[in-house]
Amino acid sequence: METPQAHPTPTTTPPAETVITIDSGSPPPNPSTRIRRTQYPTIDGPFGVSEQDSVEYARRFFTFGFLLLPFLWALNCFYFWPVLRHSRYYSHSQPQLRRYVIGSAIGFTVFATVLSTWAFTFAFGGERVIGPVWEDLVMYNVADKWGLSGFI
Repeated sequence: METPQAHPTPTTTPPAETVITIDSGSPPPNPSTRIRRTQYPTIDGPFGVSEQDSVEYARRFFTFGFLLLPFLWALNCFYFWPVLRHSRYYSHSQPQLRRYVIGSAIGFTVFATVLSTWAFTFAFGGERVIGPVWEDLVMYNVADKWGLSGFI
């Protein structure tokens, strides 16, 4: 009589051989070829505006940025970020769109530089940077200058 084993021994099967065949008749893939994807001019991809309408929107944002609304330039750069990011594709396919978006980027950069320079000059420089003209430029002493603070 055979005694039952407490733990059965697993049977092992030899691993199957893997055969790799190389077709020497076809050339190896070219690493410079890439898969072409559909490029969308806006950040919302296929849900955004068409390529024809995108030029009109970019032009409007660009021109209204000159009407003391320079944050539209920032919005233009954000909304058309793929145009800034993929410069080679859009410089050939839609140069007009790229021109408006690059112009908006330059305009907003200049505006942000001028605004931050002005803010830092007034916030940290004051009379040391500007000199005696400081008293005429600041707005917190207008009531004292015109005698409007005495009745309060």
